Amino acid sequence: MSVPISKDLKQSSHLEQSNKPELLASLDQIHLTLEGKTILQDVSLELQAGKILTVIGPNGAGKSSLIQVLLGLEKPDSGTVFRKAKLRIGYVPQKISINTIMPITVERFVALAGKRQSNALAALEETGVAHLAMQPIQKLSGGEFQRVLLARALQHKPELLILDEPAQGVDVIGQAELYEKIANLKDKYGFGVLLVSHDLHLVMQKTDHVLCLNQHICCSGHAEDVSQHPEYQRLFGSLPTEGLAVYTHNHNHCHDLHGDVVTGECQHAEHRHSTNADDSNQALAKEVKHEHG
Repeated sequence: MSVPISKDLKQSSHLEQSNKPELLASLDQIHLTLEGKTILQDVSLELQAGKILTVIGPNGAGKSSLIQVLLGLEKPDSGTVFRKAKLRIGYVPQKISINTIMPITVERFVALAGKRQSNALAALEETGVAHLAMQPIQKLSGGEFQRVLLARALQHKPELLILDEPAQGVDVIGQAELYEKIANLKDKYGFGVLLVSHDLHLVMQKTDHVLCLNQHICCSGHAEDVSQHPEYQRLFGSLPTEGLAVYTHNHNHCHDLHGDVVTGECQHAEHRHSTNADDSNQALAKEVKHEHG
């Protein structure tokens, strides 16, 4: 005999579904090999509207390959890639080469990514660099150039903003300001954000979730509040507390110098855990907390 569902319960379920952020894109159990080398192994993630996901990991961890898979530029060996139909993506690349003798202004550079010159000026206003509109693009500092690249990505009115190492070549104060700008734009327009960084500890304070990647997902969690974290205070003293946070890693395994998972006894004395197959259940049950040096 079926039990009727009350009207209140139906309404509650409907409200829960309507309040859930829209899924923009996802990866499910992605495996990627290139020239016989494993680049990504069993990687899964979700990108939602209005949410910031930060992926961190050392150089060679597969971060850029993850972006290429997500954008459809690289086909994985197995796994599922989902993108919302007609998803508008704004992309800030890790680096871009510009001919040093090319006579191009900041405004023109940004306008090349859009349809109208007025949109370029509006985007530069949004990122706080409109005063540089008539400057040669080659004359910008690292922080200024990153803001111009962000303005360029905004030309597409993205639903999802992807940033590959956006703080590269930017000092700590500049990072804090850039991250704060990204967070404010996200709040204003409601787009989702995927931010990729090789910095293992300093991440955007307002990130909703952090994934630590080293071919596979080593750990994940929420960024800690930088203003209350003694490690940040010790390292940076009175520098800005807005925009950055220190992420603490929780792994149940070790990596060798090549980034591969160690299958025997861990050689790092400070970790004090084993990755033997017989101990795997115990290791999973009792995660040992440590920070990368």
